[in-house]
Amino acid sequence: MNLIQIENVSYKYEESKTYALQNVTMTIEGGECVAIIGENGSGKTTLIKHINGLLKSDDGKIFIKGEDASKKTIAEIARTVGFVFQNPDHMIFADTVEEEISFGPHNLGFPKEDIEKRVEEVLSFTRLQQYKDTHPMSLSGGEKQRLALASIIVSHPEILILDEPTTGFDYNSVKDMVQLVQKLKNEGKTIILVTHDMTLVSRLATRAVVMKDGSIIADGPLKDIYENEEILNATYLEQPYALKLSKLLGIETCLTPEEVYNNIIGEAK
Repeated sequence: MNLIQIENVSYKYEESKTYALQNVTMTIEGGECVAIIGENGSGKTTLIKHINGLLKSDDGKIFIKGEDASKKTIAEIARTVGFVFQNPDHMIFADTVEEEISFGPHNLGFPKEDIEKRVEEVLSFTRLQQYKDTHPMSLSGGEKQRLALASIIVSHPEILILDEPTTGFDYNSVKDMVQLVQKLKNEGKTIILVTHDMTLVSRLATRAVVMKDGSIIADGPLKDIYENEEILNATYLEQPYALKLSKLLGIETCLTPEEVYNNIIGEAK
């Protein structure tokens, strides 16, 4: 089932002479984890802001679960599409972590008992229980990003958009985010990653959509995209180290160190 359907969408910012999006067409099925990649200014963020209703296209249509997104409010779309911004400071405003997480479902009119249950579940899921009564601004960068994610998934959106979720993270924070997103994938969530972090893409996505100058120039399985050096060179993207290593070793194409290890062990047996 096409959960998201984008048809010939174009958009130009008022102050710009050129289009930020040009005749973009794509579909995303339920349960997919899709990475939208490309250099800065390629149109990635503009595209995802159309999916969650923050922007309305000049031309073309976007359908969410078969319904025309242009006829829905941002609040109505938010019931289905959750958006986690690149900078969690742009999302955080409450006095405690618990209040921050409970705001979304409260604003959407969920019953009080349901909200309390959901908040406790999400605190556990994101490992933020110990910070329940803590002021969000006193958290570390990685903890804030987990809080931003918690404040969105507490409302159980079917679609989750993550805009550069690991920017500025240390190794452990990246590992935490990968584990959380992997859990959401396993629950059947549809996930859209917008990121320059090719390691994150390699670990989570199975499909990549490559953008340049407001258009989609490639869309396909992750391995096919990574092996297309012409596309990577055009967008200043690099193959993951694990892929380069697997080619040097002459083994099956691998995208993560774990895949390289498993292939080597498999051949040794």
